[in-house]
Amino acid sequence: QVQLVESGGGLVQSGGSLRLSCVASGLSVASNAIGWFRQAPGKEREGVACIANSDDTVFYHHSVKGRFTVSRDNAKNAVYLQMNNLKPEDTAVYSCARSSRAGQCQIIPEYAYNVWGQGTQVTVSS
Repeated sequence: QVQLVESGGGLVQSGGSLRLSCVASGLSVASNAIGWFRQAPGKEREGVACIANSDDTVFYHHSVKGRFTVSRDNAKNAVYLQMNNLKPEDTAVYSCARSSRAGQCQIIPEYAYNVWGQGTQVTVSS
């Protein structure tokens, strides 16, 4: 069964940190682009960060650049999102997703991600 499972969300104070995990089964994170997305209540889902399948090239949304770091552990078949200096506006459900497209992951359209995790809630209090 092909699936992605996120974990690591929770409630944290502004300025705090969380590390989200995205563990894959039935597919290899090493050969797929993995994107992190978030959706806040009443807002559209947005891409936060991604890591390309061809190498470890990463991309970050401007709102999280310098605070979030995405990494991949091929041995554990997992991708992580380290989130530092969290802000209340980071509150959302965070999901990881997979795309088989090669190249720069920031230009992969959302519809090209065809396996999604269930999401994990991140709440940042002020």
